Amino acid sequence: MNKLLLFFALYLPFQLALNPMEGVDLASIRVLTLGLFFVWLAKGAKDKKIIIKNNLQTWLIGSFLFLNAFSIVAARNPDWSARKLLFLFSIFPIYFVASRLIDNEEKMEKMIKALLWSGAGAAMIGIAQFLMQFIFGLDRTYEIWANYAIVPFLGNTFSEAVLANPSWLVNISGKTYLRATSIFPDPHMLSFYLGLLIPLALGMFIAKKNKLFFGAAFLILLAADLLTFSRGGYLGLFAGVLVLLIMLWHKLEKRHKFAVFVMAGFMIAAFAIPSPVSQRLSSGFDPKEGSNAGRLAIWRQAVEVVKEHPLSGVGIGNFPLAIKSTAGYREPIYAHNTYLDIIVETGLLNGFVWVSILFLAVLEFWKRKRNIIFFMAGVSLVIFSAHSMVETAIYSPTVLTLLLIILSFANIKDEKAA
Repeated sequence: MNKLLLFFALYLPFQLALNPMEGVDLASIRVLTLGLFFVWLAKGAKDKKIIIKNNLQTWLIGSFLFLNAFSIVAARNPDWSARKLLFLFSIFPIYFVASRLIDNEEKMEKMIKALLWSGAGAAMIGIAQFLMQFIFGLDRTYEIWANYAIVPFLGNTFSEAVLANPSWLVNISGKTYLRATSIFPDPHMLSFYLGLLIPLALGMFIAKKNKLFFGAAFLILLAADLLTFSRGGYLGLFAGVLVLLIMLWHKLEKRHKFAVFVMAGFMIAAFAIPSPVSQRLSSGFDPKEGSNAGRLAIWRQAVEVVKEHPLSGVGIGNFPLAIKSTAGYREPIYAHNTYLDIIVETGLLNGFVWVSILFLAVLEFWKRKRNIIFFMAGVSLVIFSAHSMVETAIYSPTVLTLLLIILSFANIKDEKAA
């Protein structure tokens, strides 16, 4: 089972899309998750030993799923709610499997290494994609990526929806660039994924002897994240660096301080030296800039909807209909804020539950900060939480799966306290 889980981690960012019927694209990672879950259940039943962690975090995750399911009673379109619920219930089982199988620090480190191998591979594809526009030209590179590169990973229907509302291009000081998306649907989801992995790479670099691989993985992941030009991703990285400097600096050994200093140096240089990256970051402070103005407008609309439906929300998957009654299922109408998206669709209580899940895990990792890898897992969640203030990634199968695996690390028994 552990080898299957490691293969699962290697496959995660490269998962292919299945097309079970016309107009339906199904992320194969969802099928694999359910398969892994039922194999785990069957093995547990055979051994008469099915263990599910009985702790507050597991109860909160169960509550989150229940409140999402309960919100269907308020849905204008229950079919849309059912599709979202099927998605959540096909991904969340990985939390229970990972919590049981990754039961010590050695297994956690093996899992992180597998995630870094696959994550660095996906990041290198994104870097190569970005560089291709300077060799083959922007239009030709865009065409290659749109017609050939993403279709096997997203599926025909989802690819068409992505290309109908693309966020692949960014205009900086009058020049248009193709952003790094790798084989993800958009740069924001890639940035979420990389942001969760970057601190883990740094933690392994500090803690383990194999400095070359983990150092290279850290630099590759960071470079690809910067090339997404995702300002939400930059916000997350800034929050992560801030936590590192404030919470850990005085406790680090000199060699560890140097590693953190190098990371902070790269971040400061990337944002301070005049470049497309720094210019993109500075545009985030302009409320009149197009995407900023759009976010502010949708946030105001979401708050008004919350005022009308504070307890039940409008039903999971139904926020687009609250804004535009004629909206289609794949029309990209969402609150551009994970917390608002959860609250507006499933109620204030569920928003509190989601925040509690993240906070509790960060707190648990902080308690074990003497192990730098646990501390860095907490930093990963800080980056995710900060980025979630301006984007929503919980409906990305790849990002949500990675998040749940990291959350499962909080269930590992503290070996030094035992």
